[in-house]
Amino acid sequence: MARVASIPVDHPAARALELDGLASADGLVDGCRACDLWARATHGVFGEGSSSARLMLVGEQPGDREDLAGRPFVGPAGRVLDDALEEAGIDRVDTFVTNVVKHFKWRPSGKKRLHDKPSREQVRACRPWLDLELELVRPEIMVLLGATAAQAILGSSFRVTVDHGKLLDPELPDGPRRLATLHPSAILRARTPGDREEMRRTLVADLGVAAALLTATPQHRQQLRPARLVEAALHGQ
Repeated sequence: MARVASIPVDHPAARALELDGLASADGLVDGCRACDLWARATHGVFGEGSSSARLMLVGEQPGDREDLAGRPFVGPAGRVLDDALEEAGIDRVDTFVTNVVKHFKWRPSGKKRLHDKPSREQVRACRPWLDLELELVRPEIMVLLGATAAQAILGSSFRVTVDHGKLLDPELPDGPRRLATLHPSAILRARTPGDREEMRRTLVADLGVAAALLTATPQHRQQLRPARLVEAALHGQ
């Protein structure tokens, strides 16, 4: 098969293709110097999960817990994601979970390290790592969690609050279909319990769209359009 995307030969991600793929990339990302975020991070955090996963989940960047552990989505947002996946009928062990940025960008607040949004240049510098993950895993569906991930893949004009849950065609013929939804951390930041529950239901329903496509037969999958997928997710079909 053709590659999902070209990886610049001078980027550290290209080295993983010369070695043994996912196993070597996990170590190589820790030493990446494609942008300046490595200087204040504890670990580079590569994706984690099944090398044959049909579903890839892509967030923004590692958080404080992830930076210390060297693993994606192991903190509070990860627990929200795990619960939403379970409710949507998806087993996390069958997925591949990652971020568009592999080093934690933070600002100090007393003794705490608070999340700071990565710049477009930092997202762009890190893109070859995501392209590598797509190349090695080759998922059928890529779920983009939050605005940073969605806009990195779908363009700066994309609005998750407006177009979440819509199943989009692949960028390239052999690439995954794309779907954007809320980032679990946004649910944690919700102002009221009511807002939090509404956002949680949105996340579960959007993940359900992906689950409905994954469980459909090949013939049925061709017939399912986005509106039908949402209906199938809501009714457990």
